[in-house]
Amino acid sequence: MAETGEQSASCPEDEAPEAATTYIIPKKEISMVPDMGKWKRSQAYADYMGFILTLNEGVKGKKLTSDYDVSETVEKLLDLLGILDRWINETPPVDQPSRFGNKAYRTWFSKLEQEAEALVSAVLPAEKAAAAPEIAVYLKESVGNPTRIDYGTGHEAAFAAFLCCLCKVGALRISDQLAIVFKVFNRYLQVMRKLQRTYRMEPAGSQGVWGLDDFQFLPFIWGSSQFIDHPTLEPRHFIDERVVNEHHQDYIFLDCIRFINEMKTGPFAEHSNQLWNISAVPSWSKVNQGLIRMYKAECLEKFPVIQHFKFGSLLSIQPAKP
Repeated sequence: MAETGEQSASCPEDEAPEAATTYIIPKKEISMVPDMGKWKRSQAYADYMGFILTLNEGVKGKKLTSDYDVSETVEKLLDLLGILDRWINETPPVDQPSRFGNKAYRTWFSKLEQEAEALVSAVLPAEKAAAAPEIAVYLKESVGNPTRIDYGTGHEAAFAAFLCCLCKVGALRISDQLAIVFKVFNRYLQVMRKLQRTYRMEPAGSQGVWGLDDFQFLPFIWGSSQFIDHPTLEPRHFIDERVVNEHHQDYIFLDCIRFINEMKTGPFAEHSNQLWNISAVPSWSKVNQGLIRMYKAECLEKFPVIQHFKFGSLLSIQPAKP
């Protein structure tokens, strides 16, 4: 694949940081547009992109229903996401005049703010407990913004950063690759969709019909990789509702399309123009490479997204090691 040159931060097998690691509470470092150069040269960028691409390679040609190991850490992450889901049930929307941005979301979010460190501690091995305050910041950043009651690709990136940090401390391993995408990320998507629906969250920094999707990006990258070398399904097929309904349980990409079809009305070419254009690309490997380029350009190289990204010891603003 053309874009795999940056794979520097896969899940290390036995290569967790030394015991002497000093964890730090992540903070913003990108405050002006010229700072974007620092981000693109940073160890955090190399590690984050390496993580995304390693998972992209790992899920290639695999179905959601294929066999893979589910480790204890993955089970604990699913429990954590189950708790977030349960809190939504316990925090119903309130009556308010405005249709969007239900203020009950803030109540839900404040519960996560209070509990995040404890939730992360429960996932980490005992000897890595000191990393919980640092990693918990990414969990809190991954569910949307309580002031604006919105959610977008920057929040999604924070969840990927959260998972990347769990790899860097050795809680997740190389053998967890498929479960990270198919179990954990997929469950995260379900919880985010429930949040979006329940509290009518606004898309953060949406480009409207010119964006790929109002809320997500990564499932389209990994989802297109699942289709590479598929014997019958081509990019042109994902706009066929029959195909979507038949195969969405096997493919994240189709599950995302199904969600869009549920949430939006009118011709697909009008409400999701970018995706409609992608359906004309001849092969899934070209779709996959194009989406990776688009993700870098539209998300990772956009100041309005990256100004919110936080850097600590695990995802460092320091220049990447050569």
